[in-house]
Amino acid sequence: MSIADIISAASVLIAAVAFLSGVTAWKREFVGKRQLELAESVLALFYEAEDAIREIRRPFSFVGEGASRQRSEGETEEESRLMDHAYVVFERYQTREKLFAELRSMRYRCMASFGASASEPFDEVSKILHEIFVSARMLGSHYWPRQGRAAMSDQEFQRHLEQMHKHEEIFWYVGEDRDEIAPRVKSAIAKIEQIAQRIILSHAGSNLSLLGRVRQCLKHP
Repeated sequence: MSIADIISAASVLIAAVAFLSGVTAWKREFVGKRQLELAESVLALFYEAEDAIREIRRPFSFVGEGASRQRSEGETEEESRLMDHAYVVFERYQTREKLFAELRSMRYRCMASFGASASEPFDEVSKILHEIFVSARMLGSHYWPRQGRAAMSDQEFQRHLEQMHKHEEIFWYVGEDRDEIAPRVKSAIAKIEQIAQRIILSHAGSNLSLLGRVRQCLKHP
């Protein structure tokens, strides 16, 4: 083999190695960009979900809220009033249902990109919403109708009050010192932020924080 042939073969080999290296770098950059975009989208949805849950649990209501509930046959006016009041959280959720549907659809994408443990914050938000709805049903159909209307012993009344207050603390925001729902939502968001920060450290070359970018966009505290 002549020197020219050796040089030619070496050139082809070097070109092939450079090409493969370029493809690998491009693939890594492409995957990293997609993961960053996914992390940013999910973070934004969780921040929006926090605001939505806060609004759903707002302790005061407007005239007419809850009135879209379908009445049962034989309801008294008082029963309707109490059950309508409890139904407020369902009405408020329905106006934000698209947001929560989008959040649920992101769950599997996050699991595929970031690992199975990424489902935990999504599961926590779903659990919180379920608890709010259960408490609303219990208050509207059981605790509020019995309050001051059903005969109870002192012990029964005390147990009734404790359980009613427990459901009310889930149903609506009762103040920072007693509220348990808001800290749980923040904890779920913190887990998503940890995932996002890990992705940033792995792929992002920019000094601009993804969390800062999303929060600035949403004006989130």
